[in-house]
Amino acid sequence: MAEIEPVEILLVEDNPMDAELATRALKKGGLANSMLWVKDGQEALDYLFHREAYSERTAGLPRLVFLDLKMPRVDGMEVLKAVKADPRTRRIPIVVMTSSQEDRDLIQTYDLGVNSYVVKPLDFNSVAEVVRQAGYYWLAINRSPR
Repeated sequence: MAEIEPVEILLVEDNPMDAELATRALKKGGLANSMLWVKDGQEALDYLFHREAYSERTAGLPRLVFLDLKMPRVDGMEVLKAVKADPRTRRIPIVVMTSSQEDRDLIQTYDLGVNSYVVKPLDFNSVAEVVRQAGYYWLAINRSPR
């Protein structure tokens, strides 16, 4: 499964409606030209570390990861822990986008090295705007060491 173009944004989201909303918001903001949606944490790790279905891919690492916390197979905390622990991936900015408002999730993600923690708003337009703004900031405004 080799890729022709590098992925700039990796969207890790198990909810198809939230994924569609994020994709639309990024497209509207002109940021979704090279985006990949994976449906759980295991698939995200496989993509990032060139394993399983992604073992043949040749593209480099994404410039940004949007990560949900509550997912099947491997949850967002485990993905965050693995990405930030590996020298090849630790500099990738990770924006957690979750419905969790629990302080322990917020604290644990920052302890693990998350770059931003965003609670998904309940209303459709607000979610779209938050995703668009976060993508714009991390890809167009923020200067990264890569």
